[in-house]
Amino acid sequence: MTDLKSLPTHKLYINGEWRDSKGGNLHAVINPATEEVVCEVIQGTLEDVDDAVAAAKSAFKEWRHSRAAKRQALLHAIADGMEARKPDLIAAVSQALGCPPHITEWLHIDGPIYAMRYFADRAAVMEETETAGHSLVLKEPVGVCGFITPWNYPLHQFVGKVAPALAAGCTMVQKPSEITPLQDYVMAEIIDAAGLPPGVFNLVPGAGPVVGAALSSHVDIDMVSFTGSTRAGIEVARAAAPTVKRVTQELGGKSPFIITPEADLEAAVRWGCEDVFINSGQTCTALTRMLVPAERYEEAVAIAKKVAEEVAMGTDENAFMGPLSSARQRDIVRGYIKKGIDEGARLVTGGADTPEGFTTGFYVKPTVFADVDNDMAIAREEIFGPVTCLIPYRDMNEAIAIANDTQYGLSSGVWAKDAEAAMPIVRLLEAGLCFVNGGEFNYDAPFGGVKRSGNGREFGNAGLDEFIELKSVQLPA
Repeated sequence: MTDLKSLPTHKLYINGEWRDSKGGNLHAVINPATEEVVCEVIQGTLEDVDDAVAAAKSAFKEWRHSRAAKRQALLHAIADGMEARKPDLIAAVSQALGCPPHITEWLHIDGPIYAMRYFADRAAVMEETETAGHSLVLKEPVGVCGFITPWNYPLHQFVGKVAPALAAGCTMVQKPSEITPLQDYVMAEIIDAAGLPPGVFNLVPGAGPVVGAALSSHVDIDMVSFTGSTRAGIEVARAAAPTVKRVTQELGGKSPFIITPEADLEAAVRWGCEDVFINSGQTCTALTRMLVPAERYEEAVAIAKKVAEEVAMGTDENAFMGPLSSARQRDIVRGYIKKGIDEGARLVTGGADTPEGFTTGFYVKPTVFADVDNDMAIAREEIFGPVTCLIPYRDMNEAIAIANDTQYGLSSGVWAKDAEAAMPIVRLLEAGLCFVNGGEFNYDAPFGGVKRSGNGREFGNAGLDEFIELKSVQLPA
């Protein structure tokens, strides 16, 4: 069913049924490659949020006591449904985000299916007990959760929140981005078909200032997990504070990539550029500040220029990079490119002009800047587009100082002679994640940042821990 217009996008999924909104308007989902309307999606209201939270609160009374084996089986059934409806998930993400379908499959869909099974097999952790002296330590689910997910990796973040919450025995209300909500509708149908009890999972799309704010402040929400900009994350935390709910956040990044003098420069620069250009640069972990030894700087600039100019754009099977997610995002990125030029950075290739041959779609050229100072806006602010900045360094102490001179701390990268040589540098970087010599993202490992990149972790065992409350039982000695 790759006809996305057949999805029930005029409805909300609350308490195990599709129902009408209590007054919400419709919001158009635009294909950023064609600029055509894919479909319209209902925007929930405060009353809709109240209904969804009430359903989740009621369902939690029994779901929290469900056996781990039952939750494990249900999560595997959901993963089976994702496999069966993989074409629908690909279409849902690709048509709303603009990522070429053949890339969407491995970049946006395969990993979340793996992660759903990963957390299915960790449901049993909830029934484990620990002994601490004369005490027992029990694990209990945190409660009713409010999830606010982003548009850039919408299924990743859906699964990164929903899967461990279900494994732990939590119930939830999910709010997708207005830009990319369609995969959540596919997932709601999959969850419904898998037989999840009514009220455990609820879907309420809508605007951040309405639905997101209501989830963050709601007295019956025990935890809110947010992925998005640092600015919006601060507002979520403020709204959550009066009810003292647990808050986890995966926010912005401006991540450094240190290439050492002994590294394979060609391989390192190519990988670093492709890391920025994939998903049209709309990746929170993108290594957008490439730090290169001064003595090899112009060689690196030439390699980066070559890589950028080789990038095929579009949405066909030959394309590496699609459009930006929206006209607004395209204009923001073009504005940063113009700002970089105004700041005195050297535009090596790319630029703010419309790419040749693309009169339709929100496309931006893969762009490389050289002669970038770490005080420039393009080196300090998250652009969220296909723009990379090359910065020279004289020695490793300077490279590490430049790398850590940022308000963010989500991701980082090191390319050295080998992994062993990289580790002393890795230990000095202030970031929650580090990619060494092209290492791939790993769903078995924790994901999250430090400083203003947020708090808490997703994926890995730590991703389940976020949804667990510990109870200490003091027994007679």
